[in-house]
Amino acid sequence: MTIPRYAPDLVPGTVTLVGGGPGDPGLITLAGYQAVCQADVILYDRLAPQDILADAPAAEKIPVGKVPRGPYVPQERINELLVEHARAGQRVVRLKGGDSFVFGRGGEEWQACAAAGVPVRVIPGVTSSVAGPELAGVPLTHRHMVQGFTVVSGHVAPGDSRSVLDWGQLARCGTTLVILMGVAHIKRIAEDLMGGGLAGDTPVAVVREASLPDQSVISTTLAEVADVMAAAEVRPPAIVVVGDVAGLDLDHTDAAARHHSDH
Repeated sequence: MTIPRYAPDLVPGTVTLVGGGPGDPGLITLAGYQAVCQADVILYDRLAPQDILADAPAAEKIPVGKVPRGPYVPQERINELLVEHARAGQRVVRLKGGDSFVFGRGGEEWQACAAAGVPVRVIPGVTSSVAGPELAGVPLTHRHMVQGFTVVSGHVAPGDSRSVLDWGQLARCGTTLVILMGVAHIKRIAEDLMGGGLAGDTPVAVVREASLPDQSVISTTLAEVADVMAAAEVRPPAIVVVGDVAGLDLDHTDAAARHHSDH
């Protein structure tokens, strides 16, 4: 079978923003993988699928990831590096985890390149906000339970002057809530959601290391999630899913085992 190529050969002097998927190297798109293999320079994040970098042995590889409460490369410097390498005539790939445009600052990097006259191509990635819950057996929508989902960032605490989210309104939106980057502030987030009317016994699923070999899932409730996460010493990256669908008992591994035993 001939597979059509979404990503044609990379052009010198351009930047390609590649979403690497939720973590497992097998979940990057074919177009994204092809772009990585063609690159002269790769700027990659901490959560990008770094195993595939070995398939671009001649490329210069520049780590620009951000460690929570640790070392990081300022976004302004990342923008400068993208422009500098592209202007030097190199084929530049910016490799991120998840999708570049879902809390990945891909829009900012595109703007910086456009302002400098550097052409940009975007190759979408599988966002962890959907893939993480799915791999944990949590459907974000269900015909008989919920008709939508809302994805938000929890990296800024409720009540912080930088926060633009109305958590009380989110509690009443009637959709599944997917909270990314919310580990540090989960206690305050849960309190605000309950203060907005969401019941304390609302099911919650916490997905750690989604798609990776040590992926794990914690099932709890909104009232208990902060204490449970603290007791389990949950560290980023973790995805918190709030809503009735988080209480469904779906186990892909057991289902697969039952399927094989039936045949």
